[in-house]
Amino acid sequence: MTVLKPSRRDLLKLAAVAPAFALPAPLQAATPLTGAGPTHFRFNIGDVRLTVVSDGHLGLPTTGLGVNADPEEVKAFLKAHRLSTEEHYSHTNHIVIQTGDATILVDVGSGDRFLPTAGRLLDNLAAAGIDGGDITHVVITHAHPDHIWGIRDDFDEPIFPDAEYIIGASEYDYWMQDGLASSVPAEMQQFVVGAVNSLTADGLEWTMAQDGHEVAPGVSLMFTPGHTLGHMAVRIESDGKQLIALGDSMSHAYISMEKPDWVSGFDMDPDLTVSTRKRLLDMAATDEIAVIAYHFPFPGVGHVMTQGDAYRFVPALWRWG
Repeated sequence: MTVLKPSRRDLLKLAAVAPAFALPAPLQAATPLTGAGPTHFRFNIGDVRLTVVSDGHLGLPTTGLGVNADPEEVKAFLKAHRLSTEEHYSHTNHIVIQTGDATILVDVGSGDRFLPTAGRLLDNLAAAGIDGGDITHVVITHAHPDHIWGIRDDFDEPIFPDAEYIIGASEYDYWMQDGLASSVPAEMQQFVVGAVNSLTADGLEWTMAQDGHEVAPGVSLMFTPGHTLGHMAVRIESDGKQLIALGDSMSHAYISMEKPDWVSGFDMDPDLTVSTRKRLLDMAATDEIAVIAYHFPFPGVGHVMTQGDAYRFVPALWRWG
């Protein structure tokens, strides 16, 4: 099994804008975003009410995209899609699922512990009229910084103290391995330390999930390994309609669809990432299942269509009124 890691060059580029990456420098607090922008997007799947809530964005080097492809081909692909060949501007789209008595938040963002352009989740939940005290379940797709580092407040206590916290059992086991931090490259140690600190925050009790785990009626987890070895997606079904919250099983709205064999520097198992991605793409296209992806352009909701031997993302139509 080939495991890809971000290169030292990639992480040093990130360190230039986020000292949290550069060990042993202290974590940097976030600064407020400027300018008005959308904070949330609301829609329904059957009888389930869904709200996409932004945590901000990440600015990442494009050298982390398509790391198993010819760099010039990747650059040409980005140019053809009118995208920067230097910075991958990556949105962070959280979904809140309201069904019956359950209010389920998928991932908790990075808080003020990662990049200064993120950490807006709590403010944007409030803007969407969602009280943090109403969150009954928190599902963590995987334990990368932008998905879990915001789990605790400045007192190291869970930000949603009354919620049930759910994570894939194999995801939890991977990050909690004895000696993991000392066995990974130095530039990855902060990822491990941050994951462990998040998973072991005071007051947390984890529900360890397997494939098919039911969070609430009509809301279940799908084992989608590759990006991390225990990655989970969330499947929502109501009134004959379906949506899959993909997490990071697909991380780029164009590359993941049109070049599904290309992987990023953060995909832990490239072969598994590709096989999982193709399985999900085929399922979504064939069964007409809507999708939302964490890093797609906000709000990240849409459909998958076949396009020759690959696929195409068709964004949902934003309606006013």
